[in-house]
Amino acid sequence: MLGTVETRSVSPVFVGRTDELDTLNDALARAAAAEPQALLLGGEAGVGKTRLVEEFATAAARRAVVAVGGCVEIGADGLPFAPFSTALRALRDAVPEEFAAAAAGQEEELARLLPDLGEAGAGRHDEQGMARLFELTARLLERVAAAHTVVLVLEDLHWADASTRHLLAYLFRTLRAGRLLVLATYRSDDIHRRHPLRPLLAELDRLRTVRRIELARFTREEAGRQLAGILAAEPDPAQADEIYERSDGNAFFIEELAVATYDGNCTGLSDSLRDLLLVRVEALPESAQRVARIVAEGGSTVEYRLIAAVAQLSEDDLIDALRAAVGANILTVTRAGDGYRFRHSLVREAVADDLLPGERSRLNRRCAEALETDPTLVPADARVMRLASYWYHAHDAAKALPAVLAASVVARRRHAYTEQLGLLERAMELWDSAPEEVRAALRPVDYTEVYPPCGCDPVTTPLRYLDLMAEAAVAGRFGGERERALKITKRAVRLLEDEPDPLRAAWFWVQRSRLVQAMARGDGWQELATAQDLVRGLPPSEVHAEVLAVAATWSMQHRPGPEALAAAERAVQYARMVGARETELHALLTLGGLTVEAGDHRTGLEQMRQVLRETREEGLHPVAGRAYVNLPSALRSVGRDREAVPLLREGIDFCRRYGLLDSGAWAWGNLSDALYALGRWEEAAEAAAHATHGDHSAKPRGAGALRLAHLALHRGDLAEAGRQLASARSWYGTHDPRPQQSLPLARITLGIAAAEGRTADTRAALLPALDAGFPPGTHRLAWPLLLAAATAEAGVRTLPAAQPGRAETLDRLSAAARTLTTDVPLWSAYGQWTRAELLRAQGRDTKDTWTPVVTAFECLDRPYDLARVRHRLAGVLLAEGGDAERERAVELLRTAAEVADRLGARPLADAVARLAQRARLTLGPGPRPGPGRDSAPADPAAALGLTSRERDVLGLVAAGRTNRQIAEALFISPKTASVHVSNILSKLGVSGRGEAAAVAHRLELFAAQPLPAETPG
Repeated sequence: MLGTVETRSVSPVFVGRTDELDTLNDALARAAAAEPQALLLGGEAGVGKTRLVEEFATAAARRAVVAVGGCVEIGADGLPFAPFSTALRALRDAVPEEFAAAAAGQEEELARLLPDLGEAGAGRHDEQGMARLFELTARLLERVAAAHTVVLVLEDLHWADASTRHLLAYLFRTLRAGRLLVLATYRSDDIHRRHPLRPLLAELDRLRTVRRIELARFTREEAGRQLAGILAAEPDPAQADEIYERSDGNAFFIEELAVATYDGNCTGLSDSLRDLLLVRVEALPESAQRVARIVAEGGSTVEYRLIAAVAQLSEDDLIDALRAAVGANILTVTRAGDGYRFRHSLVREAVADDLLPGERSRLNRRCAEALETDPTLVPADARVMRLASYWYHAHDAAKALPAVLAASVVARRRHAYTEQLGLLERAMELWDSAPEEVRAALRPVDYTEVYPPCGCDPVTTPLRYLDLMAEAAVAGRFGGERERALKITKRAVRLLEDEPDPLRAAWFWVQRSRLVQAMARGDGWQELATAQDLVRGLPPSEVHAEVLAVAATWSMQHRPGPEALAAAERAVQYARMVGARETELHALLTLGGLTVEAGDHRTGLEQMRQVLRETREEGLHPVAGRAYVNLPSALRSVGRDREAVPLLREGIDFCRRYGLLDSGAWAWGNLSDALYALGRWEEAAEAAAHATHGDHSAKPRGAGALRLAHLALHRGDLAEAGRQLASARSWYGTHDPRPQQSLPLARITLGIAAAEGRTADTRAALLPALDAGFPPGTHRLAWPLLLAAATAEAGVRTLPAAQPGRAETLDRLSAAARTLTTDVPLWSAYGQWTRAELLRAQGRDTKDTWTPVVTAFECLDRPYDLARVRHRLAGVLLAEGGDAERERAVELLRTAAEVADRLGARPLADAVARLAQRARLTLGPGPRPGPGRDSAPADPAAALGLTSRERDVLGLVAAGRTNRQIAEALFISPKTASVHVSNILSKLGVSGRGEAAAVAHRLELFAAQPLPAETPG
């Protein structure tokens, strides 16, 4: 029996896990049906996660391509994206032709994950660099999974580096196509409150597309079956009970206790977990124990040749030692067959923890020396990272500093910015300990991309501590570790107080501005102003050009006007003088947009087209992505929505191809606006939804939600409009108010309040914008707001409760309208419309007021706006009377009703129907219910459930009558009048007489029948 136990500590019988296997097989069936699946498998160490995955993967391999990758321990020691690199390599080996076709054209970028594809290019390094890589990886998997069912297994997620966690989260959020199953495992008992995996698990729990499986311990019956499998015989019941009690059902502990017990090692066996795990290791020959210690400290897996170089045993002795360790099920051969790893990570941790401090340093030093002597001992893509880890843990600062810096460069090339930051922080930790001659030999060109902004030669000038801080700050910003990056910039600015360097200090202040804005801690202007003060009067430089370009872009977004235009012109000039090409193109794009807003449309649009052409030709994809957002936006600002649509769709494809998530989201939002204007509301809603979903930043999500609120408002769904407005506010935040956010927010807020009859709230939403004024360039946002406010005032012109403050509001609206430009037909039409609504608010509009407005919109490609002004013209034509006027009104209302019906614009459709009913007009076949619209009675009072008497009472309430006055007018008792008022408030869903009156006026329930004059109180 003992011989059997020695070779069968792992049960050949797979025990239990029926429910879990059913879940995995069900997910595989769904994936095979082109429904991507995402699963998380958690359980404590030793509970059997790996065995379950192996059983599932073995069975799945008969009908799918299975690719497995494992994480290495947390920290800056492992190769970033290691599990994905391993899994993608297995996928490529399994289906080489399909993999090559899926990766075609993107090999250079994908080589950051799979170096086998070639040399990863220097590429772009910015906030979107990692997102580009993630998007390309998702597309690669989708394409391969289009032809094959693919099972992607990522083991030991509790050890995942930050980049691996980010990529996994991206895949779980975005994969929507392909026959793909992604399964990730993690050790649940390791996930303490501060574990970096904990936030990811919480985030994934909120995704309905992700399923969690928690693996429980074995029952007593299952433990008995496991023991029987290990022993190849039924265990002694008493012994089995003791083992089960001590193991508490943990599968791995059952194995260890079984071996220890039946090997006769139970005497004096400690209850300590470490002793339990070490008992079989200590029973090995000394040479095998030495090999186990090398493998424990050498990494998650260690190559045979590296073991041989460090162990310094004869080949026969080494083979005997390895055979003993493998035979005892301590070590196992790697999948590739070129090295060894511990069969269970718990044993590896126990062996590593048992090392003495000096012993650990010595082992790491010997690994590093062996690797330096023969770099081929480990795979090329892992060499630099492994060497950095070995020297760091050997506590040799002279060797560790350059090795850690070299590893940081590898992390940067892989877009693993969080790992790069960790390595740079190690370098800063080692800096003072490293000998001066070592530091003097380091050069910025070798280890940093953020070269010293002081005009020094990065090839000949020694690397400085501030250079490391600059590189680390950028790595933190790109990797989303903004708090760490901000702390680094604060330390750098303090250091520069003692070592004045204006250019370098200005550069750090620009980084602080970006970080403050990204972290919602301010608008960043104070930091930018400090940077401008620092460079003022200095000769032109790249830093000077960048400061001016960033300031110009900030001004375009916050304070557009002549000063912003001048700053953009200076930025272009300085960038050209110093050869900062990318800064030049960014500044030129800003300049083009500001030029359009200043009225020189032709010049500005051509400048922006030039930037788009040149950035595409030169491969400057982030600037091109921004151009695909700003150029269509400028076209829309001059009323050329139809021209903007194909450009936006082209831009969306471009942004998806190069992983420009934020630019893509902004493009979706702009597309929604253009489609709305063109009367393609269903497509507009889909585009806005794209902007709200995805793995991009908050502000484009807020813009998408605001567009959905706008659509819901004009479709009459006030509840949905309110929800989307609240969502937009939460995404935007309050730290960085910009006209492009605050003015549309005010417009939707005002519109909802007006639709609900809340006049005071309507004005409260308007007044802050009027108080702030409308800087040049904000007319495209200001005109819709002023129009909405004027329309709301016209809608309550006869409401007594609306009179206080009304005259002042109308005066301020008129004054604001006079300050806005009308330099293109679109805004000229909006100006005429706004002035017409202001006249309507005063009861002074006529057909001569509205006819030129209709004519203006008939020349534009905006069907909904045209339908609205046609409805207004029809109203005044009917009021003025005459057969010709009635015939013209019928035609206007019929076309307006058709548009409202097609768009599902319920408020407009109801207004057209009410006007036609009051004038006793027949418009032909009644409008069919549109999207989000129920079939409603033509009479709005009946639609609200009001009786004829209640309608009379509501008319008097709207006129401001008291219950006693209502009773006298209708010859009823005051008590009966009170009952009618209560019923009306209930049916209208309002809380007071003022709100009821507002509803009556908004729905124009009494426009056709003048109310009796109010009796003095």
